[in-house]
Amino acid sequence: MASEELAKKLQRRLMLEMSTEDAADPIAANNNYLAVGAGDPEEKPATSNADTELSAKLTRRLGINEGTTAPKQAKVFNPYTEFKEFTRKQIKDMEKMFKLYDSGKDGFIDLMELKLMMEKLGAPQTHIGLKNMIKEVDEDFDGKLNFREFLLIFHKAAAGELEEDSGLMALARLSEIDVSSEGVRGAKHFFEAKVQALTTGSKFEAEIIAEKEQRKRMEEDRKQRRAAFKELKAAFM
Repeated sequence: MASEELAKKLQRRLMLEMSTEDAADPIAANNNYLAVGAGDPEEKPATSNADTELSAKLTRRLGINEGTTAPKQAKVFNPYTEFKEFTRKQIKDMEKMFKLYDSGKDGFIDLMELKLMMEKLGAPQTHIGLKNMIKEVDEDFDGKLNFREFLLIFHKAAAGELEEDSGLMALARLSEIDVSSEGVRGAKHFFEAKVQALTTGSKFEAEIIAEKEQRKRMEEDRKQRRAAFKELKAAFM
């Protein structure tokens, strides 16, 4: 309720200020478009755009609170289903590497973090080279790499879509993550690689079963150790 009342108050105040300004100076209001950019009557003032954007955000927030507007649903990224050409172990190794160089722990590898990564791998790049590396897989154009874009590097390397002397190929080659034995580099054509990817479903299932069995064995070992400790403790009482 408090957020709804605040949104309503802010919206009323914004509308009141806008109407007051228009009434006080109608000539300036009519000439706003000409004042901002000569020869470009379609360009709106920055303040007007900001007010409109704020009003839209307040209206949307109010609608979400009242249940009349549905909030935006974030798309869930599943690397195991999207990058089927890689095994679970390969993807986990890539995730481990990504987190290692994500020194800011914000879920991204920025330009400086990529610079440090390439230096650690023994393939330092120039500033322009680093920017080009990010640009090649930066699908959302934010100037940094998220985990999905990081996986795209290995996907492109395995599919033979990277230049041999490129920075991204050096990253994939020096990362010590093998994408050739079970990946798609050995395929002559990309469509053959797709066929190979379709056969990895059983491999994922086998890996999942193996992980569950390993956890089960570890749990049984812990139970046996606890039972042995209790027996030993009882013998001294």
